[in-house]
Amino acid sequence: MRDQVVTATQALPETASIVPEAALGDLRFRGLLSAGQWAGLPLAVRQRFSKRLSGGHTVVYTGTIVETVTSRAGMALAQIARIIGGPLPVCRDVDVPGVVTVTEDVATGGQIWTRLYARRNGFPQVINSSKRFAGETGLEEHVGCGIGMSLSLAVETDTLLFRSHRYFWQLGRLRLHLPMWLTPGTLTVGHHDLGDGRFSFTLDIQHPWLGCLIHQRAVFQEAKS
Repeated sequence: MRDQVVTATQALPETASIVPEAALGDLRFRGLLSAGQWAGLPLAVRQRFSKRLSGGHTVVYTGTIVETVTSRAGMALAQIARIIGGPLPVCRDVDVPGVVTVTEDVATGGQIWTRLYARRNGFPQVINSSKRFAGETGLEEHVGCGIGMSLSLAVETDTLLFRSHRYFWQLGRLRLHLPMWLTPGTLTVGHHDLGDGRFSFTLDIQHPWLGCLIHQRAVFQEAKS
C-alpha cells in the first residue's frame, strides 16, 4: 500500500545537497519541527514546504489518484461533510487526474490549498482549505462553516506527516473544541518524496471504534511553468 522509501540522495542529484537552506524562503513549516526532524527530510520536501508564495505567486501540482479505499462509514462521513464544503473524497475513482494549487492567504497570512479531483461521472470534486500558522500547535486547517482542526507535524521514515490534534468549531472569536465522539477520528496526511520531482500524498482517517474510514493516495509533481 505504501511506496518504497526513497532517500534524499536517490531522489535528487548530488549537487542539490549543497543548496543553502537560507535560500529556501518561507521558514514557517520548518519552525514547527525540531532541527533534527527538519534535517531528516529529503531536500526536495524541505524545498516544497519552504516556497515563498507572497505577491500573488501560486504553485501548481498535477498528478493522478492511484488509490482510494473507504468503508461504508467513511463514505457516509464524506457525503455528510458536503454540508461544510466537501473536504473528503466522495467517490472511489482511481487513475483519474488531480490538481493541487497553493497560494498565499492574504486575509490570514496562511496558505489556501485547492484540490481538484476528476471523477469518471460528473464534474470534478473541488476541495478548498486554509492552513493558518496559529493556535495551540502553531498550525491549523480550516475547511468551511467554521470547522477546523489544529495539526501537529512529525517526520517518520523520510515522510512529513500532518496529524489532527483537536477539532473545533469557530464563530468569530468564539471557539468550541469538539468532543471525540463528534469527530471522525485521527486524520493523517503524509507527504513522501519519490524522486525525479515526484511525491506521494496520502490521506488517512482512523476512527477509534470503526477503524480505517478513508485511505487515499495520489502521486503529484510540480507543473512546469
